[in-house]
Amino acid sequence: MKYAIGVDIGGTKTAIAAVDERGVIVSQSVIPTNLQIRPQAMIAEIQQEISRVIEESGVLIEEIAGIGIGAPGPLDSKNGLISCPPNLPAWVDIPVRELIGRSFSVPVLLENDANAAALAEKWIGAAVENENFIYITVSTGIGAGIIAEGKLLKGLKGNAGDIGHMVIDPSFGECVCGQWGCLESIASGTAIAKRASAIIGREVTAKDVFRFYKERDPDITGYMEDVFNVLGVASVSMINTFDPEKIVFGGGVSKFGEPMFDSIRQYVRRYALNPTGRKTEITAAKLGQNAGVIGAAALCFQNG
Repeated sequence: MKYAIGVDIGGTKTAIAAVDERGVIVSQSVIPTNLQIRPQAMIAEIQQEISRVIEESGVLIEEIAGIGIGAPGPLDSKNGLISCPPNLPAWVDIPVRELIGRSFSVPVLLENDANAAALAEKWIGAAVENENFIYITVSTGIGAGIIAEGKLLKGLKGNAGDIGHMVIDPSFGECVCGQWGCLESIASGTAIAKRASAIIGREVTAKDVFRFYKERDPDITGYMEDVFNVLGVASVSMINTFDPEKIVFGGGVSKFGEPMFDSIRQYVRRYALNPTGRKTEITAAKLGQNAGVIGAAALCFQNG
């Protein structure tokens, strides 16, 4: 049995897992992504946690096919660099592949985090039978992994699918990238917490918003319906552009569940350009919060 280590670096947390060649997690850990320290120091913490996960798993180093890293873009997957992600502002041209590779005698691969999650859903998740689908993660940020004709659409440096920074509605104000009204500045978990705090008049988290929505708080319910509508707008743009069979939603915001999916489906049925597109399946990721680490590990098996 071969294994791989998956590392999913996010704006708020980093997940690490030892994954076998069937996609089963045998050991895992989640640590905070500390933005108050230098990227190199955070990478050193990740290296230590990788070692701990390997030790906990009981897997021998010679059984490990490699270490796969999923990270937010922009990045340069070919050269192993995290370039300048808005949610990791100090991570400018950080050679993460080289730095992590210094501590481990196995291949290290880097991929956009949404791309990695899309690979996981294609491998053992919600899109096993689909050759054309889009995985959209709605979490601290928003991104998409695009599978077209059974292959991952990567682009020049691995940044295809960075849909969080397509402009939806400039009236929502400035995004961290400098544009006005980006999808991420409206519908990400970070944006939801920020705007809900303004609505309620005190600081709340995305988890608080989930609770208020379940309790049918009228202000939050109305606001979240607007957010769901915006995700419908993004879905129609993806459907009109890529003609997928299915859109799979993952990330923390997908926990809003069926009300969110139903709202997106209604928007798609009404506004997708062609009749086939209006029937595009909208569904939840099967692998949930583990899609990122499983997909990062999948990079090693696909290349091994």
